[in-house]
Amino acid sequence: MKKKQLYKSACVSRLLWGVVVLASVWQGCTRETNAYIDSSIPAPELVSDIKVASTPGGAIVTYSIPDDPNLFYVKAEYEIRPGVFREAKSSYYTDTLTLVGFGDTLSHEVKIYSVGRNQKESESISIKVKPLMPPIMSVFETFKLASTFGGVYVAFKDSTQANLAITIMVEDTLVSGTWDPLDTYYTAEKDGTFAVRGFDTVKRKFAVYMQDHWHNTSDTLIEYLTPRFEQQIPKNTFVAMHLNSDNWEPVSPKYNMENLWDGVELESENIFAPWTQPLPEWFSIDLGQNVIFSRMKLFQRISYPYNGFWVKKFAIWGSNDPDSQGSWTGWQLLATFDFKTPSGLPWPQYSADDLAYARTGQDFSFPDGIPAVRYIRFEVLETYNMTGQFAIGELSFWGQLVP
Repeated sequence: MKKKQLYKSACVSRLLWGVVVLASVWQGCTRETNAYIDSSIPAPELVSDIKVASTPGGAIVTYSIPDDPNLFYVKAEYEIRPGVFREAKSSYYTDTLTLVGFGDTLSHEVKIYSVGRNQKESESISIKVKPLMPPIMSVFETFKLASTFGGVYVAFKDSTQANLAITIMVEDTLVSGTWDPLDTYYTAEKDGTFAVRGFDTVKRKFAVYMQDHWHNTSDTLIEYLTPRFEQQIPKNTFVAMHLNSDNWEPVSPKYNMENLWDGVELESENIFAPWTQPLPEWFSIDLGQNVIFSRMKLFQRISYPYNGFWVKKFAIWGSNDPDSQGSWTGWQLLATFDFKTPSGLPWPQYSADDLAYARTGQDFSFPDGIPAVRYIRFEVLETYNMTGQFAIGELSFWGQLVP
C-alpha cells in the first residue's frame, strides 16, 4: 500500500509540474503576442533595399525587413487604372510583395508601408513599377477573327494561361455602331478557338474583345465577315453498322447505338455504352447521304462529368466505299479531337463554366477541305479513366449535304 501511495504521489507531482510548464509557455506566448498591441508604441521602421522585377501585368517587389519587433506585415497600395486601387500584403516572415492586376505597360506609383501589431502604419515609401505586357494585350495581338460554317470564330494564343473572358459581338442591323453580344468564352487555355453559329450567309460586322480577372478590357478587333452556309445534318437516315472489325457490343439493349441520334441529349440513361474493351475502340455509322462536315457536338453522359468513361480523345474517319469485312481499307482520317475544358483545370477538377459547356455539347470543328462521305467511323482513343469502357449520350453534325 505504501509503495502504491508513493507512486500515486509521484504521478500527481509530475502532472502538476506539467501544468505549471504549460501555463508558463502559454503566458510567455501571450506576452509575446500581446507585447506590441499597446497603442503608444510607434509605427515600425520602413523596409529598405527595395528591388522591382516586372512581370506580365504586374511586378515582384523584394526588400530588406527592418529589425523591429513591432513589425506585423508590409503593405503595398497601388492604382491599376484610374479610380481602381488594390492592396498587396506580406507578413514579417517574408520579404516579397506580388503586385497583379495592371492592364497596361505604363509606369505606376506604388506606396509601401510597414504596419505594426497595433495596426499603426509607417510613412510610405513611393516606388515606380512598369509591368510587362499583360495578357489582355499580348493575347489580343494573337486574335484571329474569321468566318466559319454558320458564323464566325476566334482563335488565340496565351502563353501565360491567364483567366480571360472573350466576348464576340455583332453590329446591330438597325442601329449603326450599336453592338449586340453573342457569346462569352471563359478560358485559361494556352491556345484555343471558339465560335458562334446560327447566322445566314450575309456579310455582317463582327467584333471581339476580352476582359481579365481584374476587369481590364482589351482593344476591340472588328471584321466584316460572311458566314459560310451550313445546316444540321438530319439524323433520320442514320443506321448502325456492324462491320466485322467494329469491336463493340452494348452493355444491354437499353444502351444501343441508336441512342446516339434519338435527339435526347442530356438524359443520363439514354446513352450508347458498349462492354469494356481494350482501347482504341470504334464503331461505324451509315449516314444514308453524302455529307461534308463543318462541325459536330458530342454530348457526354452528364451525370458523371469529366470522369470515368467520358470520351477525352477521339478520331472521326470517313469513307464512301468501306471494306465489307471491316478492315481500315478505304477509310480516310477526317479529324482527331482532344477535348479541353474551358478552365484548363487539371483532371479531375472542373469548374461551373466547364459543366455548363458540357451541357450544351462539346463543340468540335472539322478542318477545311475534307471530302464528302457517307460512312463514318468513330474511334475512341482515350477516356478519362482509360479503363476501356466509354459512354456517349448524343452525336450531332453540321455541314452540307451533297447530292
